[in-house]
Amino acid sequence: MQNQLFDLLSTPEPIVILAKDGQAEYLNNFYAVDECHDLFQNLFCSLPWESDQIILFGKLVTTSRKVVWVADPECPYTYSGIQKTPHTWTNELLQIKHKIEQATGHSYNSCLLNLYHTGNEGMGWHSDNERELDSTSSIASLSLGARRKFAFRHKQDKRTTSVFLENGSLLIMRPPIQEYWNHSLLKTKTVMSPRINLTFRKILSRI
Repeated sequence: MQNQLFDLLSTPEPIVILAKDGQAEYLNNFYAVDECHDLFQNLFCSLPWESDQIILFGKLVTTSRKVVWVADPECPYTYSGIQKTPHTWTNELLQIKHKIEQATGHSYNSCLLNLYHTGNEGMGWHSDNERELDSTSSIASLSLGARRKFAFRHKQDKRTTSVFLENGSLLIMRPPIQEYWNHSLLKTKTVMSPRINLTFRKILSRI
């Protein structure tokens, strides 16, 4: 098993951190620090955050992590057994979406936002491979706030690759990465400040 950790604090250009069975690219300083602060405050105060609910071992579990699902009207999303009805795009989110679309070369019609209050909140191993998602499109993940460790683990050979996601950084996961890799936001007791993560996705329209 091969374990690799990237700590890319001052990387000005996109770096390929994973290039087997898909590709993951990391871009630090996608937003400047002052922009990050304003964006974080705007999203934190303006969006209808709610605790996430998932079906775990047949039981409904309410998480301390909070989420918002924002998307075009024809884009409901189901994960962990729960269907999310989309909220309307805000002007700020549309501006972020446009900037990320220019950087990735893909268009997106939805965004899942996660609010992690401290390092005690994270995300277990999973893939973003729900049937609603367009498997030919990349998924772009923007980080605002606390620096957190994000890891990939190959589904067959269990190789792991990790990266520290900095405030204002962009992680691009290109297909077929979701087919071959799981990923996780690792918990830590050393982080006491919040983080907002925005994952832009393309949903297959039901209309």
